[in-house]
Amino acid sequence: MGLGRHKLIVLVLGLSITVLLYLLLPSGQPEEGDRKAEVPRSDPQSNMNITVRTATLTGDWPTFYREAIPRNALEGAERFSVLLLHGQIFSSKTWEDLGTLNILAEHGYRAVAIDLPGYGESLRAQPMSTEKGRTDYLLQVMESLGTRQPVLISPSMSGLFSLPLLLQHPDRLRGFVPIAPVGTKSFKPEQYKQIQVPSLIVYGTLDTNLGSQSLESLQLLPNHTLSPLEGGGHACYLDRPEEFHAALLMFLSKLS
Repeated sequence: MGLGRHKLIVLVLGLSITVLLYLLLPSGQPEEGDRKAEVPRSDPQSNMNITVRTATLTGDWPTFYREAIPRNALEGAERFSVLLLHGQIFSSKTWEDLGTLNILAEHGYRAVAIDLPGYGESLRAQPMSTEKGRTDYLLQVMESLGTRQPVLISPSMSGLFSLPLLLQHPDRLRGFVPIAPVGTKSFKPEQYKQIQVPSLIVYGTLDTNLGSQSLESLQLLPNHTLSPLEGGGHACYLDRPEEFHAALLMFLSKLS
């Protein structure tokens, strides 16, 4: 009887110690707020953790954005930021679905894609009606995001935002990647010739409209590289994503 009572006491004591250790050890689970703000993802090939976030910038123009951040960026060692705009029938989700955000983050860049005013999930923001308004808007977004001299990727319609910024505030950009942007004819050849920002001019060889038209003006940029995507249409990055990503990463590596 005494021996049985002794075994019972030992068993209860062992269970108590186990429960106590379980409660004291960290669970490894994120806080509730962290789960809502970001979703960590890992690339199976590089084993680099990538944090993906979505949020809305407050201010005069509420702007929805998506970003992918590599682990080293969270530790304060990121290369630089890449800011992605979009065409008229697209949004920031286009770059997520294409894999561009994750690919950039896998290579050490902070990648941020925004929904321009009146598009995607930025519907509460009124569309910009003036060149100055569009320029001020991008400057505010860059300031709010904390992007120091980003590389700006600008397809099609978003040229109405990016070109005035490039030509009026070239010091605010580390690099420029126009993809058949709208509005190139609104500026004089002399304006392009004065810009020293490294530029990667991307266009689809089948885009005989905006692709060839914008190329005529963009080639006046002194520090440019051409990247024709064979067989690509107007949205050539969708038609030839592998070639587009390869050209983009090569360009970015030269800016590091």
